[in-house]
Amino acid sequence: MTKPEVKSGKRPKPGGAVPKESPGKIPSFPIVGVGASAGGLGAFEKFFSAMPAETESGMAIVLIQHLDPDHKSILTDLIRRYTRKTVRELMDGMAVEPNQVYIIPPNKDLSILNGTFHLLQPSASRGLHLTIDIFFRSLAVDQGERAICIILSGTGTDGTVGLRVVKEAGGMAMVQDPATAEFDGMPKSAITTGLADFILPPEKMAECLIAYVQRVRSAGTTAASPAAEIGAWLPKIFVLLRSQTGHDFTFYKQSTVRRRIERRMAVNQIDRVEDYLHYLNQNSEERKALFNDLLIGVTSFFRDAGSFAALEAQVLPKLFQDHPDGEPIRIWVAGCSTGEEAYSLAILFQEYAERTGRQNRVQVFATDIDHRAIEQARSAVYPDSISVDVTPERLARFFLHDEPGSYRVKKSVRDLLIFSEQNVIKDPPFSRMDIIACRNLLIYLGPELQKRIIPLFHYALRPGGVLILGCSESIGEFIHLFESIDRKWKIYRRREVGTPRPILPESTGRERLFSPGNSATAEGEARRKPDLRTYTEQVILRDYTPVCVTVNAKGEILYIHGRTGRYLELVQGEIDVNVARIAREGLRLELSAGLRKAAAGGETVRYEGLPVRMNGDNRPVNLTIRPLDSSSAGPGLLLIIFEDAPAPVETPPPAAAGRDTEAVDPLIALLENELKTKEEHLQSAVEELNTANEELNSTNEELQSTNEELETSKEELQSLNEELTTVNTELREKIDDLTRVNNDMNNLLSGTGIATIFVDLKLAIMRFTPSAAEVVNLIAADIGRPVAHIASNLAGYNRLVEDIQKTLDDLIPREVEVRTRKGRWFNMRIQPYRTRENVIEGAVVTFADITERKLAGARTIFQAGLVSDIHEAFVGTDEALRVTLWNKGAEDMFGWTAAEAIGRETGPLFQARFDGSDREETLRFLKEAGHFESTVRFKRKDGRDFRADVRAAVLKGPKGENAGLLAAIRECGDPPDKEGS
Repeated sequence: MTKPEVKSGKRPKPGGAVPKESPGKIPSFPIVGVGASAGGLGAFEKFFSAMPAETESGMAIVLIQHLDPDHKSILTDLIRRYTRKTVRELMDGMAVEPNQVYIIPPNKDLSILNGTFHLLQPSASRGLHLTIDIFFRSLAVDQGERAICIILSGTGTDGTVGLRVVKEAGGMAMVQDPATAEFDGMPKSAITTGLADFILPPEKMAECLIAYVQRVRSAGTTAASPAAEIGAWLPKIFVLLRSQTGHDFTFYKQSTVRRRIERRMAVNQIDRVEDYLHYLNQNSEERKALFNDLLIGVTSFFRDAGSFAALEAQVLPKLFQDHPDGEPIRIWVAGCSTGEEAYSLAILFQEYAERTGRQNRVQVFATDIDHRAIEQARSAVYPDSISVDVTPERLARFFLHDEPGSYRVKKSVRDLLIFSEQNVIKDPPFSRMDIIACRNLLIYLGPELQKRIIPLFHYALRPGGVLILGCSESIGEFIHLFESIDRKWKIYRRREVGTPRPILPESTGRERLFSPGNSATAEGEARRKPDLRTYTEQVILRDYTPVCVTVNAKGEILYIHGRTGRYLELVQGEIDVNVARIAREGLRLELSAGLRKAAAGGETVRYEGLPVRMNGDNRPVNLTIRPLDSSSAGPGLLLIIFEDAPAPVETPPPAAAGRDTEAVDPLIALLENELKTKEEHLQSAVEELNTANEELNSTNEELQSTNEELETSKEELQSLNEELTTVNTELREKIDDLTRVNNDMNNLLSGTGIATIFVDLKLAIMRFTPSAAEVVNLIAADIGRPVAHIASNLAGYNRLVEDIQKTLDDLIPREVEVRTRKGRWFNMRIQPYRTRENVIEGAVVTFADITERKLAGARTIFQAGLVSDIHEAFVGTDEALRVTLWNKGAEDMFGWTAAEAIGRETGPLFQARFDGSDREETLRFLKEAGHFESTVRFKRKDGRDFRADVRAAVLKGPKGENAGLLAAIRECGDPPDKEGS
């Protein structure tokens, strides 16, 4: 079977609810969202040019592109060239229809509800405007499995989050091959999610898209659809998946499993389930792709904001109240996917602790079955499109924007989380958790698995612990295990009831999770004896273990054991968690030095008998600083142990030999004073150093704030650059159009042979056709010069400027017959130049050649017999211009008889003078054109001059050769009363 290039549709495990389809009338045809940014116009052209014009695909296509909000887009006109489908610019409230192409207008966000488009004003701009993500999300919620998204050329990461939501809803995702994209930022970001079904160049997308839509449609309408046959083949498919992944999907929700398999068959263009099973058996990559599709895990930061608000208002106050300062709060996020929800909970708890001044450390254990998702969660790197879900304040406080196009969670938050792979169905659970968050995992599991997991969560929670489920989930029949805190957001509190304790699964075993009705074991467990060992250890730790503090390499307190008031004291002002700064007098110097030495050398440092000021007296204290094992506690952690030392026994000092006691005492006092002075100086230096460090920290925070502002400005400039790129592309297309139209017009005017001159309102030449140069002496340099400055070739006509001005004044077209000095006749027409808006911007002068029409009468006379008018002279010549015909009119006009004229050359006989040209030029034109008409001055036999109108034509022999001339001459008086008529 031949298949297109396919990228396996990979889908992480659940971390958010599948969007439900909106109630109401939902279109039954697929809706395709196509997102592009900079460079998208070329991709649009290739995509639509490759789509067969005769194919009715039955789908609607919506184009989403970053457009300049202040620029009127011409994208609609440009797309109409590449497709025969109806192309419209979207209007608010427009209902979607099949076989249509819709284009988003500038400065609008687009959503779809029940098959109707809704245009919204974009929110206040901050950074990138994620128009594509907004529509893709809306499309997934409204269309579910019929949603299709395509990401083309563009910068940034817009569309990545929307693609995740479309895939979670069961839709299809297609991405342009980055190698073919003018800007590869958006395609690369979408591909890194691992969720793209197809990675293709734009020209191959149309064929693949149509094939996918047709298979999905036929599968849903035919009686022998794959979904109806998949059920019988599921066990074999599960066996293949378990052999490669080790995970059993037998108890997953069957309807979901069937839809995922059916979609993989459509992606691979396989019609029969047996063929797909064979393909699955032969292709390990397809088994991975199906496994990832079945894990269905897409999440986002602070998803379902109402749930987090309810958690903060109804759970956190009591939770912190029940935990003394310093006692950690333990959270388990089951099915964490790529970690967004786990980080969101950590941020929420850290904000609440700082706002209320509590010292409780939050420990978040986040687990998932998908190792790829866990690796991404550990990296803590997310696309900049998360700005849709995370407020600017949280982005600035808890995230770093050190790399273009991505955010990284700060280390202060990352240190609160531990990510690990775990199968909640078969691996041992955590225990004594304060909160378990398992949102939108149960909806993909069958009833059998749900009945196993809910009691398991009850066991894993401490008394009074809280369970958080997704909006579409519930505890089902286990209402006796949990009481509801918030019904809407599915937040529950653990009840204390006597229930059978679940048999915890071994990490490598396949045992069932619960004992089958072993009530006797449960009762025995309920009546078990007190754990004396645990109780004894608690008493020893409380009463006999020395006071200790766990700090990091900077000396910041992370955990306190015992009463530290004898050694540490809080000072007035903001809370300082640096142990050296809050240490009592006598400990500060040694504590600072010991922390540096233990952190640098990795060895235990001990000071004995340090005099510590307590209640006005100095008490001896032993100080021990010991590095902790990094594999167990974490890197860079130190344990500080405070122990009261026994008071030294006072013994009288021995008398110094040869020295007076009175002399020794002043020396000791002097040394003590010098030592005290040095300690004071050293303390002052330490305080100055601390002040300098605080100032440096403040400066660093200001620089960080400035850097974040610069990053925001960079994002805004990037967005503006995308819009300008789109505008430039559209304008380039417009210029190409204008160039083609101008070329067409020039060829049209040149092809007609009509001489045309365009002048503006000041009678300056704007442009002209090449044939106009024969009538008026024009060259390219004359454009912009007034018509009055140009010499014309017209004989007897000098009213051109005057007639053009009159036409501009009264807007009445004018026509005049004019003649060039070479004897050609033209019908000159002057008319106003009107724009498309009916505005007069000049005049158009055209010259139509009518020479043939003017000479047609003369030819008719010549061909009829030459003697129709005895008052007109008719003269014929041979090819050497010797007279062969001389009628009576010629005798009367010239005074020469026929006998005297015939045989003579016409030059000496006529002594003709031509207006505007000489005799040789006129004869040359006559031979070339075949006819001639002009006014000529002749001499009679007696020497008198007279003027006459001459019409001459070339006579042709039987083979088309030149056989002479035939001319009709009519005297017109001297001077003529109508020159040029």
